[in-house]
Amino acid sequence: MATLRPAGSSATATTAVIAVTALAPVSWGTTYAVTTEFLPPDRPLFTALMRALPAGLLLLAVTRVLPRGAWWAKAAVLGALNIGAFFPLLFVAAYRLPGGMAAVVGSVGPLLVVGLSALLLGQRPAPRTLLTGVVAAFGVSLVVLKGAGALDLIGVLAALASTAAMATGTVLTKRWGRPAGVGPLALTGWQLTAGGLLIAPLAALTEGAPPALDGRAVGGYLYLALANTAVAYWLWFRGIGRLTVTQAGFLGPLSPLTAAVVGWAALGQALTPVQTMGMALAFAATVAGQLGGGKVRSFRRTERNSHKDSMDLTVPARRR
Repeated sequence: MATLRPAGSSATATTAVIAVTALAPVSWGTTYAVTTEFLPPDRPLFTALMRALPAGLLLLAVTRVLPRGAWWAKAAVLGALNIGAFFPLLFVAAYRLPGGMAAVVGSVGPLLVVGLSALLLGQRPAPRTLLTGVVAAFGVSLVVLKGAGALDLIGVLAALASTAAMATGTVLTKRWGRPAGVGPLALTGWQLTAGGLLIAPLAALTEGAPPALDGRAVGGYLYLALANTAVAYWLWFRGIGRLTVTQAGFLGPLSPLTAAVVGWAALGQALTPVQTMGMALAFAATVAGQLGGGKVRSFRRTERNSHKDSMDLTVPARRR
């Protein structure tokens, strides 16, 4: 016999999933402070490698589950997008761009997710969703953008490419789901390991031998590998499976907002009234993205039922 749930139980469960998933971009917002305060300078690929590969190998050892069949290729693609390309490009942008320009470029991520969802998932974005994405990007720009000298073209291109890689990886993660009987922890381990193995030869060829590490650097790398990557990405991929891809995408602005708060609280960086207003706008847009995130319409009906391995196990598809 089917059990009846109170009307508000589903909404409460979704709110809890959103809150837990939001811990991932909040954690990622601490990356900038840890990188500048604890890690060796000018080693973006080595930093990306130390963030990805140890975490991936640890999760593989814990789960003891390897991909099968087509999932070897899928895990490699997702690992390349979400980790192998995203991490190095993100650190290159952070090292080369002034102020928070990398965060400004990254704030267009929700709009890219919306566009890719239309292309790959057949979800027609509502005008409200597009407007919310623009407001989020504008709010982030008020928080982190500062007047500084000429922009570094390589840094800007790296920031754009990292944002595009992460957005594509997020949408493909939703499209492909995960194999039956495989949890998000194993999926996270596959991607981190695949991405780390992709980064390793690039780091060796371009940056040479690893730098000497003191206690602060070791602590910084341990934090990035464990809390900032292994745990955070597990929460992220778990959340993608339970939320709509738009809801997940609109959690992204929490990362630069967290970076601004950490800079204010821990590094003594002042927040101007304009920055405070930008934080309010970006946070309001993030909340609005969650409220409207479940209202998606499919204009390719055949695709809606074609992905039986969807990760969306708790939120049923909308039916008319």
